[in-house]
Amino acid sequence: MTLDFDAARQQLEDLIRRYRDRADFLAIRLEESQTTDISLRGDRFETLSESLAVGGQVRACWRGGWGFASFNRLSQLEERLQEAIAAARLIGTATTELAPVDPIRAIWTAPLKGRSPDQVALADKKGLCQHYTEVLRSGDRRIASTSVRYGDSSQRLLLATSEGTLLEQSWSDWEMRFAATAREGDRVQTGRETTGSRRGWEDLLGLDTAVQGARDRALKSLALPVVEAGTYTVVIDPILTGLFVHEAFGHLSEADMAYENPELLEVMTLGRRFGPESLQIFDGAAPEGHRGSYAYDDEGVPATTTALITDGVLTGRLHSRETAGKLGEAPTGNARCLDFHYPPIVRMTNTWIAPGTTPAADLLQGIEQGVFARNWLGGMTNGEMFTFTAGEAWMIRNGELAEPVRDVTLSGNVFSTLAAIEAIGDDFVWDESGGCGKGGQSGLPVGCGGPSLRIRDVVVGGEASD
Repeated sequence: MTLDFDAARQQLEDLIRRYRDRADFLAIRLEESQTTDISLRGDRFETLSESLAVGGQVRACWRGGWGFASFNRLSQLEERLQEAIAAARLIGTATTELAPVDPIRAIWTAPLKGRSPDQVALADKKGLCQHYTEVLRSGDRRIASTSVRYGDSSQRLLLATSEGTLLEQSWSDWEMRFAATAREGDRVQTGRETTGSRRGWEDLLGLDTAVQGARDRALKSLALPVVEAGTYTVVIDPILTGLFVHEAFGHLSEADMAYENPELLEVMTLGRRFGPESLQIFDGAAPEGHRGSYAYDDEGVPATTTALITDGVLTGRLHSRETAGKLGEAPTGNARCLDFHYPPIVRMTNTWIAPGTTPAADLLQGIEQGVFARNWLGGMTNGEMFTFTAGEAWMIRNGELAEPVRDVTLSGNVFSTLAAIEAIGDDFVWDESGGCGKGGQSGLPVGCGGPSLRIRDVVVGGEASD
C-alpha cells in the first residue's frame, strides 16, 4: 500500500478544520517509508530484508497536556485523532506554551548526488556486503570473526497543523558498519569502521581502504602493549572530537534535558564560561549534505544553526517549540522523531566544534609524556561524565609520536574537559557515521565533526603500573 499524497493533503486539512476547536494545538503526520536491512556475520546472512511501511501519528495539546497516538491503518486516522484529543484534555491542567512560528506550506526533497535506494537492486546491496566481508577476512588466520551491517531508508512524510502548516518532506539515508575481531592465544582485539550518507549509493562504494583499516587495527593491536593508566595531556583527532562534542556535550545542550532537571539547568546557565575563548561549538540542520541536515524539523520549524558555545561561553541550547516556549527562548528546529511511531523530541542534528588556529602538526609540541588517540571503538556517557575507547593510540614522548599502545579509554567530566582544552587545531573532518539514541528512538541519523584538540589532565585507562 502506498500513500496518495494529493488526496492526503485535503484529508488532513479537512480533519484539522473540524477538530481544531477541541485542542490548543493539533498536528497530524502521515508517512511512507522503504527500508533495507542486511546483516552478514562471517558467511552467514542473519538479516536480508526489504520493507515498506505506511502509517501516521497524531499529537494534540490542551492546557499543557499532550495526547499522542500512532497508527498504520489510514482508516484509523480520525479515531486516533479523537483519542489523542481526549487524552490531552484528560491530563491538561496548566497552560499550553509553544514558541510561536510562522506556518509553513512547502514541499522539500533532500538533494541526491547519486542513486537512491530504490534504484539499486537488493542483489547489489547483498553483493556489496559480501565484498567487504572478503576485505575484512583477508586470508589471515587470526581473523576470528567479521561483521558487516547495511541499512538504507527512504522516507516521505506529510505534516499538517492547526496553525496552518502543510509540509511535505522526503529524504534517503544510508549506513554501513564493519567489524573484524582478531584472536591470538587468549588475546582478542576488534577493529571497527562506520560510514553513512544522505547523498547517494555511490558513497558506499570504494571503501576498501577504510574497511582494511578496521581489519589491520585489530591485527596490529594483538601485539601492542597496554597503555599505562594515568592522567595525561591528550591529543585527539577530529573523529574523536566529533564523538566527544556529540555525546559528552551535545546531549546536555538539549533543552528538555535541562528543563526536566533543575540542577542541570542551573549548571547550563547561558552566559557561563565553559572553555577557552578559542572554543566555538555549533549544532544545526541548515548546513547541507550531512546526515543531520534538513529544511524543516518534525514540527515544521525551519532548520537553523545554533551557536551553543561562543568564545568559550554558553550562548544557546537546542529546542522544540515547547521547551523554547517554557524557557522563553527562540525555537531552533531541533524537534525530531525517528518515524511515525514516536513523538518528536529535542534531538541534535549536525554538531561540531569549529577549527582553531593551531597547526594540527604542532599540537604535540611541548608534551613530555602524553597520548595521541584517534578514531573510536565505542563510548558511553552518564550525565556530565563520559568514557570513550579509542580505535588507535600512540604515546607522545618529548613532542613526538612514539610507540603505539592499545586499550586506551579516555574518561572525565565534560565541563572540566572543555576548560582543559589547551589548543584547537586548524584541521576539520566531518563524521557521517552517527546514529543517535534517546528516549527509545535509536539510530536517528546525525552528523558531527571538529578539529584535532589538545587537552590536559585527561584520565586514560589501561593497565595500572606496579
